[in-house]
Amino acid sequence: MISFRTDNVTMPRIPKALIREWVRQVAASYGRTENGIGYIFCDDAKILEVNRQFLGHDYYTDIITFDYSSGRKISGELYISLDTVRSNSELFKAPYEEELHRVIIHGVLHLCGINDKGPGERAVMEAAENRALELLDKLIGDENR
Repeated sequence: MISFRTDNVTMPRIPKALIREWVRQVAASYGRTENGIGYIFCDDAKILEVNRQFLGHDYYTDIITFDYSSGRKISGELYISLDTVRSNSELFKAPYEEELHRVIIHGVLHLCGINDKGPGERAVMEAAENRALELLDKLIGDENR
């Protein structure tokens, strides 16, 4: 089950059924199955609180992924700061919706075992995000036919 909830923000306008299907397909492309993913959309204050409390980090971020996966079944809680997503969309001159989708799938890619902190890992993550976004575009196109 893939759930969506908010903490101190309005739920973003996302096609939930389509996002669920997309997440499942991306996971399957890595040989994984979804086994409970909770998206928590929040503001910068909440993401900073979570970052401090659980990770000991004193900074804002767009997403924090708590991985509860076991074997090939992915599971986790993904906190997404809509404030930082908006700031990043402006910084990178990307549409807000595209940046939000990128962050939504970024957490799933972490659950699938892709990292982005070590040497060369950021490029691998970005390529995986781009492939996933292409799949989403295809799904949206198929739905509109």
